[in-house]
Amino acid sequence: MSVLVVDDDASIRELLVELLEDEGYSVVSAANGEEALRYLQQQGEYPCVILLDLMMPQMNGWEFRAAQRQNPALAAIPVVTISAHVAIAPHAAELDAAAHLAKPIDIPQLIATLEHYCGRGERVGPARTTDPPPGSS
Repeated sequence: MSVLVVDDDASIRELLVELLEDEGYSVVSAANGEEALRYLQQQGEYPCVILLDLMMPQMNGWEFRAAQRQNPALAAIPVVTISAHVAIAPHAAELDAAAHLAKPIDIPQLIATLEHYCGRGERVGPARTTDPPPGSS
């Protein structure tokens, strides 16, 4: 399954794509909500989660969520909001977001969130070194 990253900041978008691909996820990115909606409407298979920046030009996170909710198939995709604005976190609840991550993004928290909604990424080749899972010897 894939992850859709929607963020207008190209450097953040590219960093997230690279990081998530390193974790074994298939990743698609969009620069704004309008681009993301267009992508979703053309797909037969939807991403397991959408990482959505809230403050974007053209179509911001709130506008994207309003449009996403109008389509039952798209509305079923969990959305994790991401934002650098501290005051946005309480408003993210209004969007019925599955989760909210503050920027700068805590990478272990991001990976744990993705594993919750998507399962572990399917790695091709050697995995990055990580701590063993709890309870393993």
